Amino acid sequence: MLAPDGQEWLSRASRGPEQVLGRSDATQALHRYSLMYPAKADSKDALVQDFHSFRQALNVASADQRVLVLVNAPVDQEPKLRESLRAVANHPSVIGRFHFDFEQGSEWKAKISGTRDQAGIVLIHPGEFGLEGKVLNHLPLDAANDQIIATMGKANARFAATTEKKVYSQHVAKGTREGIYFEGAVPYGEDRDGDGEIDHRGGARGRGRGGLGGRGAGGSPRR
Repeated sequence: MLAPDGQEWLSRASRGPEQVLGRSDATQALHRYSLMYPAKADSKDALVQDFHSFRQALNVASADQRVLVLVNAPVDQEPKLRESLRAVANHPSVIGRFHFDFEQGSEWKAKISGTRDQAGIVLIHPGEFGLEGKVLNHLPLDAANDQIIATMGKANARFAATTEKKVYSQHVAKGTREGIYFEGAVPYGEDRDGDGEIDHRGGARGRGRGGLGGRGAGGSPRR
């Protein structure tokens, strides 16, 4: 936990909230920090999520088992959409249930089935290992926010009804058998001894298969 300046440490660092905040005190600690640093803006105006690449967006959406909302717009229309879609991304029925990504061009279509030639807002069902996907629905860029939210809700219900919850150990074992591997931008492993170098372990953990849902493949479909 860091203060808003990104410099002051409010807690020690560890792998999960229980290790950082305590199993019984996590909620109280978060409430205490929120009182220490009250919001200075309305959360409804928060920026819309965006990944550094569609490849990463698809992989993370698969790991979290969420529908990926791809905004495929020409460069001159993208700024306006980033503003107008804030109300969509921060809507109570949407926030925390989807991932968003902005992409230009058509390179993203190589691994996605059911795409169209037109630009638009594309709802994507990520594949099991985040290496491919299929289109659930396609909306025009000028669709009204209410229409977008309603369509997303239907797509999410369809996704949840047809997506089996991942069991992490089984998921990793299957990926290992099939030779699935996701080469991430950051080397896999941890600097356990603090010497500035990544320490690699032997076995599957050391190889770090990002494509197997390295950031939470056991998550359940969001409803």
